[in-house]
Amino acid sequence: MSENTPAALVLEDGRIFRGEAYGKVGRTLGEVVFTTGMTGYQETLTDPSYHRQIVVQTAPQIGNTGWNDEDDESARIWVAGYAVRDPARRPSNWRSRRSLDEELVRQEVVGIAGIDTRTLTRHVRELGAMRGGIFSGPELGTDEEMITAVKAGAEMVGASLAGDVTTAEPYVVPAIGEKRFTVAALDLGIKSNTPRMMAERGIEVHVLPLASTLDQILAVGADGLFLSNGPGDPATTDAQVELTRQALDRKLPLFGICFGNQILGRALGRGTYKLQYGHRGINIPVIDAETGKVAITAQNHGFAVEGEPGEHFDTDFGRAMVSHHCANDGAVEGLRLLDGPAFSVQYHPEAAAGPHDAAPLFDKFVDLMSEAR
Repeated sequence: MSENTPAALVLEDGRIFRGEAYGKVGRTLGEVVFTTGMTGYQETLTDPSYHRQIVVQTAPQIGNTGWNDEDDESARIWVAGYAVRDPARRPSNWRSRRSLDEELVRQEVVGIAGIDTRTLTRHVRELGAMRGGIFSGPELGTDEEMITAVKAGAEMVGASLAGDVTTAEPYVVPAIGEKRFTVAALDLGIKSNTPRMMAERGIEVHVLPLASTLDQILAVGADGLFLSNGPGDPATTDAQVELTRQALDRKLPLFGICFGNQILGRALGRGTYKLQYGHRGINIPVIDAETGKVAITAQNHGFAVEGEPGEHFDTDFGRAMVSHHCANDGAVEGLRLLDGPAFSVQYHPEAAAGPHDAAPLFDKFVDLMSEAR
């Protein structure tokens, strides 16, 4: 931590939190959101879905286990900025290779430490996620200058960000053991653990760029299509929605996670909207409408699909239903096409760092492809 280097986290409504620089000294802008996970900060920081967001950790102590070379969920840190209360002075873990502060500096991530993250979280929870900025060292200005800079930042509504995080070239994650299926995974911001969990089930995963066409998907011999998680406003994904509709027309087995759930929702004729402060953390309860069972899930999304818990509705592809909803606020957490081989969830069954209640959804995808054969 850059001790004694003053820093400020500034919100667009004029609220200012002052602390010390953590990570790179400088300036960054983004949407200020909070995540409730007490573990898994490395997975959070490298999740592409956090692109252009300043992440506030509600857990007060961060950095205890340092930074290792195994737990990244992508090739880099994607958060725009990082806010913590009490960073570890010395990491302690047998896999640690360097401190969290060192990694933030190495990847040029501007952060702030020593602020009251509980008060900041309550403020965002009550007033909603909003634009913000972290300013430290020479970048610190007057209150008016910093607030003006924050207000000039881009809104998350209408933001098309998946193109920033998608793979530039296709790549293949081979099946572990005997190959059973081939899946084309549309990379909207995919996490490393997703193809890994498919590979464990005998799936060869072809990770394809955002702009891939149905012909390119079929060219890899896909038994199924996977729509990954990712950042930004789902209202900006018209091309991917059309691709999904083409796949549904062909009755190609389809599974979507998070951003993929919103794209499937749009393909089925539903609208999307921005949540007040989103769902971010690893302790969010989700109810299965058919069984009533509750799963504790990992989530990271600021938008949701329109719908009511357990609702059945008609689509261009037959009947569908809202299969899951959030126990906290009733938001749609899953969709299922009743007359076709397609389903999606708003949460993260790959859940690197846990929990693992939803991992069997990958088995459900395997079952869909088996039935289609």
